[in-house]
Amino acid sequence: MFIAKVQFIDYVKVHVKAGDGGNGCVSFRREKYVPKGGPDGGDGGRGGHIIFKASRQLNTLLDLKYQRFYRAKKGQNGMGKKMHGKDGEDLIIPVPVGTVLKDADTGEILADLNEEGQEVIVAHGGKGGLGNTHFATPVRQTPRFAQKGRPGEEKDLIVELKLLADVGLIGLPNAGKSTLISVISAARPKIADYPFTTLVPNLGVVKLEDFRSFVVADIPGLIEGAHKGVGLGFQFLRHVERTSLLLHLVDVSETAEGDPVENLNALNKELGLYSSKLLEKPQAVAGTKIDIKGDGKRLDRLSEYCKTKGIDFFPISAVTNAGIKELIIYLAERVAR
Repeated sequence: MFIAKVQFIDYVKVHVKAGDGGNGCVSFRREKYVPKGGPDGGDGGRGGHIIFKASRQLNTLLDLKYQRFYRAKKGQNGMGKKMHGKDGEDLIIPVPVGTVLKDADTGEILADLNEEGQEVIVAHGGKGGLGNTHFATPVRQTPRFAQKGRPGEEKDLIVELKLLADVGLIGLPNAGKSTLISVISAARPKIADYPFTTLVPNLGVVKLEDFRSFVVADIPGLIEGAHKGVGLGFQFLRHVERTSLLLHLVDVSETAEGDPVENLNALNKELGLYSSKLLEKPQAVAGTKIDIKGDGKRLDRLSEYCKTKGIDFFPISAVTNAGIKELIIYLAERVAR
């Protein structure tokens, strides 16, 4: 069996050009037995709009990466006998749910497509020109001119995908995020004993026995300077903005590097430097890999620190499933609030 591997793309810059309006027509009635027929030029059609539409059938901006220019069709010119030109066909561009559209020149957010089927016109088609019928007056009965169609809007757009998840797993490389999401959901991320095994965010749906469920996002490991693009950098920090709860995973095993409290504070520092709003989100902490905790001093230090700060703390092991059930129930209750 052949399984295609789809590249995850979450940031693209594109250029869009709406269709120009059709020109108005210069025409005069020429019918037998109809004296002084007068002008009968029709109006031009509207140019096609550029429309972005959210679809759950997509989960990456891959298509937009390979086609950076989009142009809608021009409106048809007006015709004689006051016939209106056909409007240009709108160009609909499907994007994943969770896509944010920004004006590349001003930085203005044009739309946040976070619902299935939601759509927005990012570039309006040009208005069709008026035919010479509109310019006839008692003084000027045979106008020999018509209006040209107006050009369609043209702009550069930044298209960003921000994953929609209830819980975001945050941690240093090899903190156990991928292992945890593979245990509590059907997601199957890459797992190995070297840093940055998670190169793209992974989504998993956690289902409880009482039919409740919530979505967890495994965000690639963060290191110092991530807000500036160091390591896997800020290109994945944007996905944290969508989550309603942040779960910090801190390795408390005897083989882990650094002090667990300092590691936790380093993570929050990077989040705050990227966006102060991230620190306003509800947070909880899970001390991971307690199956190899050693003398337990690292676990006790982190647990005591969270207690003094009023942060909910859960010691867990994704290998032995210790503490996993309690953590899942807690996350489900917090998400439901």
